[in-house]
Amino acid sequence: MQHLSQQQRLLQKLSPQQIQLMKLLQVPTAYLDERILEEVEENPALEIATDDLEEKTLDEKTSEELREELKSDDNEDYVSEEETDEFEKIDISEYVKESDDDDADYNFQKDNYNRDDDESFSHRQVRSEISFYEHLLAQVHLLYLEERKQQIAEFIIGSIDDDGYLRRDIPSIVDDLSFRQNINSTEKELNEILTLIKDFEPAGIAASDLRECLLLQLQRKEKSANIQYAIKIIEKYFEEFTKKHYEKIIRGLGLSDKQLREIIQIIIKLNPKPGALFSSGNKNNSYIIPDFYIIQQNGELELQLNQRNTPELRVSSSFREMLKDFDRGQKKDSRQKETILFIKQKIDSAKWFIDAVRQRQETLLQTMSSIMHLQEDYFLTGNEANLRPMILKDISDRTGLDISTISRVVNSKFVQTEFGTIKLKYFFSESLSTDSGAEVSTREVKMILNEVIQAEDKKHPLSDEKLTEMMNEKGYNIARRTIAKYREQLNIPVARLRKVL
Repeated sequence: MQHLSQQQRLLQKLSPQQIQLMKLLQVPTAYLDERILEEVEENPALEIATDDLEEKTLDEKTSEELREELKSDDNEDYVSEEETDEFEKIDISEYVKESDDDDADYNFQKDNYNRDDDESFSHRQVRSEISFYEHLLAQVHLLYLEERKQQIAEFIIGSIDDDGYLRRDIPSIVDDLSFRQNINSTEKELNEILTLIKDFEPAGIAASDLRECLLLQLQRKEKSANIQYAIKIIEKYFEEFTKKHYEKIIRGLGLSDKQLREIIQIIIKLNPKPGALFSSGNKNNSYIIPDFYIIQQNGELELQLNQRNTPELRVSSSFREMLKDFDRGQKKDSRQKETILFIKQKIDSAKWFIDAVRQRQETLLQTMSSIMHLQEDYFLTGNEANLRPMILKDISDRTGLDISTISRVVNSKFVQTEFGTIKLKYFFSESLSTDSGAEVSTREVKMILNEVIQAEDKKHPLSDEKLTEMMNEKGYNIARRTIAKYREQLNIPVARLRKVL
């Protein structure tokens, strides 16, 4: 028997405009122009302005003016699918006003968007450098190998990573040569050519691991007693060396503490990443483009939004003209009216995107302004000890924005200050109570902990238990496991690995 029942549920759904704004908030300034260009390509009613608009730029507008503009903008929904047959209800009066409805246009930044007109860009010299792989290939050509062997050597070089290591095994390279290059080879032949490549500059190139890389560099040095001992340590006591079990090395090789110190100095001066010498060939090079600038003038902080990647947007004038032509026309058949519905939809979509970009700018400024005022002491001095405990909820309470919105703003955003370009997440930290009851940032605790470790006697480094006692004496109530956690976050090894002879 079938039973019918009713349920009442309250659901909260985001509108398409809100979803669009949330996505825009996550986009860093470095990639905002790409996102805008995508929208311009998808929506023919949206265009990048090429002439000068007389409206104020975002730098000149206050938050109150922006909010009033957002309230006054007409975001009336376009005609739904159920109403497409009722063409007589179409109202386009708001789209064909004689004033040309320029309220949807917005100049998001000053006149320096076009980089081609910027003297600092047009007169900038481009540095030309040889890449890591070009450097190796040039050395291959000096060997004057026969064509087949040269192709094998070039293939091996192409398999070397940016750090200078050949981490692929020889059988795999033999298979790849056969399938990709149609070159039949043997492991013996490849090892012979690889031996030649390992003699290339810089020393240590084409090693399979760190141990071999260090050995290749030591074998090229002028032979001396300490060099011979260094080779023996890497060959026979590499694990003991990396874990600083120096007593085993001393007993095994019959060395004195002074001799071992000298040998260790030789080893630690070797280059563990020989390929990194060629920075221009490093594929991981990246440049940070700040989203905000904080400038100090006469003891006052000034916040600016980076708008270089935010071009001027407006609704296409040709689309407005099409609506005007339709309004003037006498005969309005169904095809024309379907076209006008499409045009209205695209114009509304363009206006929503412009509003979303505008709201993004305001939200970013509002959020960063609250962070700047909460961390004012830090931005004035650059001293980490002046960083206050701050979580996302603190900024949410100050701005009235949702925590999820604050999280989207903070994610992958950077601010340029007098003390460097800093990720926004850096300013957020939990609080910790001192003996006096005052709340301090965990970042300050980590800074004090790092100072204590840096000042320790490296021959007798402090254990986590001793560090806990010293931090408690300084007034920081902190457990040993928390000390261990903070030490790991600071990339500081345990006491045994910090020990020196």
